[in-house]
Amino acid sequence: MPSRAPVQAAVARVVGHSTRGAQRGLDTVVVRPAIPMDVVRFRLAAATVPLVGSVLGFPNPVNEKAARVVAAGVAIVAVVTLVTGWHWLLVPLALGFLARVLTGPTLSPLGQLATRVVAPRLGPPTLVPGPPKRFAQSIGLALTAVAAVASLGLDDAAVASALVGVLVVFATLESVVGFCAGCWLFGRLMRVGIIPESTCAACADIWRRA
Repeated sequence: MPSRAPVQAAVARVVGHSTRGAQRGLDTVVVRPAIPMDVVRFRLAAATVPLVGSVLGFPNPVNEKAARVVAAGVAIVAVVTLVTGWHWLLVPLALGFLARVLTGPTLSPLGQLATRVVAPRLGPPTLVPGPPKRFAQSIGLALTAVAAVASLGLDDAAVASALVGVLVVFATLESVVGFCAGCWLFGRLMRVGIIPESTCAACADIWRRA
């Protein structure tokens, strides 16, 4: 019977070589320097800033048809609130206004419905300056937030209903006849210098010609 010693020696050499190779690979992984945490945090922040910037902000110009659809939705919810006395509806109303003030239609379900579904079916867009519309949304936010606090926090349904009634009038005027009360007030404040003309250069040009 042939001797097994040469075979065993060859196997031992192969195993030893593989073990040393694996050990060298392991050593390479172990000694690889770690990325400092401050570098990791900086890279995460750098990647997050463009994402936040793409979400926050208000469109300029704005499709007037989409804005009127949003106003119609606000008017409907406000009327339901008055008729039923469901003042808890003031919370989603206020959050919707907050979302539109901060991000335009991006984080607003009503804004998304208006801009992506309804307005494109109403014909070519009618573009108007964005800053007055954002100002109008901030007025809606103030009305609904104060109404929610009055009703849900202070149990004063009369004050809440009065504020919601004002919101119904303003939202109906914009949705039906296209008159934006907040935009009108924005123009008056620009004319007397309370709002700088740099806030809306297009508005300043329009009102100089008016």
